[in-house]
Amino acid sequence: MEKISIVGLDLAKNTIQLHAACADGSVSLRRRISRGKLLQFLSTIDRCTVAMEACAGSHHWGREIAKLGHTVRLIAPIYVKPFVKRQKNDAADAEAICEAAMRPTMRFVAVKSETRQASAAVFKVRDLLVRQKTQIINALRGHMAEFGVVVPQGSAHVGTLIADVEDPHSALPEPARLPCLALVSTLRSLIDRIRELDQEIAGRAQQDDVARRLMTIPGVGPIVATALEALAPPLETFARGRDFSAWMGLTPRQHSTGGKARLGKTSKMGQRDLRRLLINGAATVVRWAARRGCPEGSWLSRMIGRKPPMLVIVALANRMARIAWALMTKGGRYEVAAA
Repeated sequence: MEKISIVGLDLAKNTIQLHAACADGSVSLRRRISRGKLLQFLSTIDRCTVAMEACAGSHHWGREIAKLGHTVRLIAPIYVKPFVKRQKNDAADAEAICEAAMRPTMRFVAVKSETRQASAAVFKVRDLLVRQKTQIINALRGHMAEFGVVVPQGSAHVGTLIADVEDPHSALPEPARLPCLALVSTLRSLIDRIRELDQEIAGRAQQDDVARRLMTIPGVGPIVATALEALAPPLETFARGRDFSAWMGLTPRQHSTGGKARLGKTSKMGQRDLRRLLINGAATVVRWAARRGCPEGSWLSRMIGRKPPMLVIVALANRMARIAWALMTKGGRYEVAAA
């Protein structure tokens, strides 16, 4: 067997497909290997490049494989797909990962540390609980509407539904009261858990100097500030702020040809949680400016006067991402520019 130069791994829960290639790209080895024997096998071969798709468990494998002395390369799945040949199977995927990792212009994902992954867990758990809270509210609203109890949309009016459910003298039939009370109990439990996570995030933001500086940006609160630190990749991988906002999916998708630039909707690439948080923060700023006004001649006032509201919100989120990149890489605090 010739010397292995690169190994492609198609990760799975129990069985992992391995594809090894030489420096010229010729196939050296194809093998299916169990999860428990992967590290043992990699420890028996010479140090080389080990490539994987950036998926669930890839950062754990990247850390463990790097301890053996190998060079780990994680690739976004969207960049591997063009190298898959006719048939889609584990062996073809592992070969495509090898081919993609050998490209000199390929972009790789940095392997995250355990601390960084642990910091990101609080945002993922909070996002799940918020979605469940919304589901419970919608279910409660739907059930109560069946009995003629309708309130305006928004979580601020849920208290009216809860009061009607808990009132024994209301028009709600008793057989329907018990399941609705179960929804109310679950809703209150979710609200308590979300409040605890918000307090944890706020505590982290107050103790972190970078998060405090990011919170000087209008529309960036403790959740957005700490999420930027926990979920964003190493900022040294971006040459400028526009690259960071483009990675986040806040720039238009191009479909240009023949020297004619055609720009479409936002690409929605990168970390969707960060993109959603920045857009929500920008929406708060735009709504506040529309009600209370903003400095005459400022960028936001010019945009609000001539562009649709949603376009202004996404453009402001793009601007916030660039400012955040500048503060995190160059230091300093945000200062409002003179009109």
